Amino acid sequence: MRTDPDLPETGAERRDQQRAILKAAAELLTEHGPAGISTRAVATAAGVQTPALYRFFGDKDGLLDALVSYGFESYLAEKRALEPSEDAIEDLRGGWNIHVEFGLRNPAFYALMYGNLRPGHRPAAARENREILRRMLERAREQGRLRVPVETAARAIEASTTGAVLLLLAQPEGERDPAPLTGLRDTVIDSIVSDEPAADAQAGIAGRALALLAAVGDGQDSDPLVAAGFRATEAALFREWLGILGR
Repeated sequence: MRTDPDLPETGAERRDQQRAILKAAAELLTEHGPAGISTRAVATAAGVQTPALYRFFGDKDGLLDALVSYGFESYLAEKRALEPSEDAIEDLRGGWNIHVEFGLRNPAFYALMYGNLRPGHRPAAARENREILRRMLERAREQGRLRVPVETAARAIEASTTGAVLLLLAQPEGERDPAPLTGLRDTVIDSIVSDEPAADAQAGIAGRALALLAAVGDGQDSDPLVAAGFRATEAALFREWLGILGR
């Protein structure tokens, strides 16, 4: 016997009910912004009892995470569908453009995802978006085009895109001018990548390894590696590795 008339019996019915709740929540979000999202308001709009929301989503944070994923599905689908080109840097620029365009078209969802921060927590959609970005940056690294570690590059791109979009969204709609973001995009990406052609990537790694080996010397006199905290055996092993990379 069913104990809760708000909960459908079959898996398909439950999925339909969840989607109906998320649709109602999305409409409230679009109309009133993140401040308009409460479990009671969503339940009323969806025509269910508030306890049903908790059974479907666990708590309000679970509802918000599901709502973010619901709203960002079209954005993530576009990012997933991007076919890697021969130039990883142009792919980064394209990914940047998609991100900014989505934020400006969907201000309420964007503000919920990036403006409603909970320390130590990232919605599933934000985690997937970051993984897509990291894969793009890994390709740039493999092509010998990245000046900085992947994590550093990812933080630079995330901070600049989200900060710029949130700043624009704080302006009255008629005053939002996205044109300066193209210059910001190029400045940030140019600061983390190299103009070195992909064909010279391996040679570039070898050259940098040999340059570093020359800088640290052979360790016969005052060893800068030992002075920096390496053990003598570690310094010798490090020089051996640099020599291998420089071949």
